[in-house]
Amino acid sequence: MKRCLAIIVLAAVCFASYAQDEIEVAPEKNVLKVNTLALIIGTGSVFYEREISDLLAGQMGVGYLSYRIDETRFKGITLTPELKFYIRNNAIDGFYMAPYLRYFKYDYEAEEDSDEGSFAAFGGGVAFGRQWIMKKGLVMDLFFGGHYTDGQIDIVSGDEPEDITKIEGFKTRVGFSIGFAF
Repeated sequence: MKRCLAIIVLAAVCFASYAQDEIEVAPEKNVLKVNTLALIIGTGSVFYEREISDLLAGQMGVGYLSYRIDETRFKGITLTPELKFYIRNNAIDGFYMAPYLRYFKYDYEAEEDSDEGSFAAFGGGVAFGRQWIMKKGLVMDLFFGGHYTDGQIDIVSGDEPEDITKIEGFKTRVGFSIGFAF
């Protein structure tokens, strides 16, 4: 139900944006933003985006995760480089498609058992979204997509966590970032 609602809202925004005849090119070339939805699950994600050309921007995301799945606590860092292809001649402001890579390395520790180790993974996917640059440089970025991740576990003591499959495989990526352009 939540996914359907998000898709309907995104479609309404898309159709409303195409009704504009004139494209106002944003003078800003850089964006710094924070993913507000990631904060809900205990992940801090910061993104830096730089315009490369009229239709292309590069973005690097850095995140820190501190999250519990059942009895296991995961802590670590995530790196997400991506290229954002904008559909109009106004990179960093508009609709985009963004292929991306994702690397993460998490340490894990089970609270009741002596399970301890690390999990490193690499994957990639694609995201679709819309980024707005408001007056005075306020930025909002709404995006969704999916990716595949495969990783390797390095066990220090105990056994492999049973719930590691919740991190690996095909996963969705949804976010709403707020920041500023400069």
